[in-house]
Amino acid sequence: MLDQFRKRLRAAARRLRRVERRELQDFRRWAEVTENLVHLSMLVFVPLAIVLVTTLANAVPQLSFLLFPPLAAGSYTLFVDPTSKYSDPKRFVAGLTIGAVCGLGALAVSNSYLTAPGGQFGVSALGAGLAVFATGVVTWPLDIEEPSSYSTALLALLVEPSQRATFVASIFVASSLVAALFVVWREEFYEQRATYLYESMSGDDHVLVPMRGDSAGQTAMLGARLAAAHEAGKVVLLDMVSDGDTATTQQSLMRDTIQLDIRSENGSDSSSAQTRPVADGGDPANASVSPDRTDLEAEVDWLETHADRIETRTGVSCQVVVASADGSPAKTTLQTAAETNCDLIVAPYESRHGALTPYLQRLFRSKSDIVVHRSRSDRTRWKQVLVPVRSVSDVAHNMVDFATRLAGRSGRVAVATCIGSRGDRRRAEEMLADLIEPYEGAFETRVPRTDIQTFLSDTAPQYDLVMIGASRDRSKASRFISPPTFERLEDVETDVAIVDRGRA
Repeated sequence: MLDQFRKRLRAAARRLRRVERRELQDFRRWAEVTENLVHLSMLVFVPLAIVLVTTLANAVPQLSFLLFPPLAAGSYTLFVDPTSKYSDPKRFVAGLTIGAVCGLGALAVSNSYLTAPGGQFGVSALGAGLAVFATGVVTWPLDIEEPSSYSTALLALLVEPSQRATFVASIFVASSLVAALFVVWREEFYEQRATYLYESMSGDDHVLVPMRGDSAGQTAMLGARLAAAHEAGKVVLLDMVSDGDTATTQQSLMRDTIQLDIRSENGSDSSSAQTRPVADGGDPANASVSPDRTDLEAEVDWLETHADRIETRTGVSCQVVVASADGSPAKTTLQTAAETNCDLIVAPYESRHGALTPYLQRLFRSKSDIVVHRSRSDRTRWKQVLVPVRSVSDVAHNMVDFATRLAGRSGRVAVATCIGSRGDRRRAEEMLADLIEPYEGAFETRVPRTDIQTFLSDTAPQYDLVMIGASRDRSKASRFISPPTFERLEDVETDVAIVDRGRA
């Protein structure tokens, strides 16, 4: 009884950890959207700024509480759009302080020269108008316009004569504290958010390439160039054979062998991985096969020739794996990725009756990050990359990251979103600006007023590669009405890469 209770307790703990990991993963991907991150930061850092200022005000009784309303409004302006002209810390501090000084100056003029009666607060209407006018006149030519400065100008009219100098000093000190907090947040977190939040920036550099189809060599080179962007990158080339072929020739292979525990659907466990010596490289198309060598030995030689070429051209470490695949090639691919510690699978494109093959469909349903490459030529470098997106998302960030890896410093990445004939162009441009802002490289943004298929048909031939999302979040009804974009690009004579994030 006690053992059963312990087993149930451990099982419940494992389920709880899985739920926690899934919720953490979902939250991280939600926070990847810049708009969500900014609003979350406002909920945290604006109240924190007010707490700091309130603590200071309680410790120094001379600090006026009148400064809090404009300070809260100004703090919101800082954090709500960290890249706008109003999110300048110097403008923030100078604007609030000058507003207070202008308000006090207007109050002095009003008391000395204007005889208009004050309202219920004892404030002259002409004095209030003069305070706002003076603030605008001073801040405009100095280019320090700050919305909250008008608030401090009006609040200065309520300050007691003995507290006026203290009020200005309070505004300056409190706004400086908030500005310092904003600078730390923007430089240490917001501008570095790609490093903290975007998983592809620190991962997706151990790449598994299933060597299937006629374009496997080009796909392997694409995976190698993605891995080459990181110092710890590596590539694993996978070929799958039957159990019988593996068992027959395993003993005849003279190279060192790493045993992998990869099972096929029927439960067999006989697969091997070959580690290859570093060679001088060569062209896989010219690889010769001795007639007295077995099929598996020929497969290994073919893979090693591809691996040599990858190491020579990209400098990325490359390993060769030959695994048994009786029953389910997709399951073998996923298990090989897990055994070789690969966090990205780059597979050649396969279709059947205009749709993806069951092999690729199962890969897309897995927990692994997937890139499916459709090659239209013998291209092995992609310096001009087009990335069409619908919105800011984790998949969109992955696509932009992968595009910058492929283009490198000398290439060019174009990020586009189609808005149709009635779309909001300004909102679309702001969305693209938020998407590419964390990345380095040469970017251009395009907002065409057309549908995605027409845009790609006209524009894609100008680029080496089109990188699109897998659209896995769409319902079956939506897919039936409007097939995924990549299924409508059969006539586009440009390489296409379909990107999808695994759902851990």
